[in-house]
Amino acid sequence: MKPHATALSVNLNKVALVRNTRHLGIPSVTRAATLCLQAGASGITVHPRPDARHIRASDVEELAHLMQAWPDREFNIEGNPLHNLMDCVGQLVARKLPVHQVTFVPDGEGQFTSDHGWNFPQDAQRLRPLIAQCHAWGVRVSLFMDAEPVAMAAARAVGADRVELYTEPYAAGWGTAQQTAQLARFAQAARAALDAGLGVNAGHDLNLDNLAAFARQVPGLREVSIGHALIGDALERGYAGAVEAYLRCLRP
Repeated sequence: MKPHATALSVNLNKVALVRNTRHLGIPSVTRAATLCLQAGASGITVHPRPDARHIRASDVEELAHLMQAWPDREFNIEGNPLHNLMDCVGQLVARKLPVHQVTFVPDGEGQFTSDHGWNFPQDAQRLRPLIAQCHAWGVRVSLFMDAEPVAMAAARAVGADRVELYTEPYAAGWGTAQQTAQLARFAQAARAALDAGLGVNAGHDLNLDNLAAFARQVPGLREVSIGHALIGDALERGYAGAVEAYLRCLRP
């Protein structure tokens, strides 16, 4: 696979959401993953919520088995570590199935979608032992964070390896008078994360319109996790065409 400056991890939740509307097993989540990986995606992301409204526990296990055939790609599992995430990851680790990264997201059980990051110092005490447990399993930890530069050192202090910048405010500002200011805000947050010794990921509402500018202007961007927009584009372009289009946005 040709390396790219920023890795693209494809979130497959929306594939599972469509699959769950019938009892036919289509579209297949594992088939979607295979096609995305074949097209050059660097990894696969899932966010199994407690209500299993899209990704199910069985999907996570099947994808982990699939990822064994792709040793140069990564499997990222998102979720709230205070809900079902730790049990999910622990079971895979116990079975020696691959989990490369977990992304801790502070969403509620019935929340429509993730819409804010962790708060410090309020969340530090409960996050620290959970991060330590993931490290004991040999799994990298990324914290879902708002683009607040002052919070980055605190995220590193609790043991995080990376942060995933919550990019919805940037996406909402795209094409408006706030676009330049939002981009500068995210670049500043990324610089603060790098200064603190953190890797920088990003995700939420990134798409083919706004991704290239973000990737050019935000320093040290290691990975973007994109689901909703990419799967929507795949309805028109196919999985391979959509992945290739997003990879073009990420090329230096």
